Amino acid sequence: MKHYETLFVLKPTLTEEETKARFDFIKEVIEKNGGETVAFEDFGVRKLAYPIQKFERGHYFVIYFKSPANTVRELERIYRITEDVIRFLTIKYETKKDIAAWEKMVERAKKFTATEETKA
Repeated sequence: MKHYETLFVLKPTLTEEETKARFDFIKEVIEKNGGETVAFEDFGVRKLAYPIQKFERGHYFVIYFKSPANTVRELERIYRITEDVIRFLTIKYETKKDIAAWEKMVERAKKFTATEETKA
């Protein structure tokens, strides 16, 4: 299985429950297609570099996962047909150096998620 990182931006007009539902749906797509979600980060609502679909802000998420290539095709198909996703990007890590960097990002994401959960 290959190592991937996917970033997606949701519309800022969604409620907290709708945002969580969209995020859970994306994780479910990865897992149903043979992938394994390793870590994730919720960056919250941030200002976009430029307006997208008349939105000045967006809710950012990053998911680190391992999966076969067909999972990425299905994931990007889902992104394109989901109206609440205004931007997405998927990156594949192939070389040993890239995979080592991916593992460092996963560790950082796990630490960040753990500290956020203790604050709540």
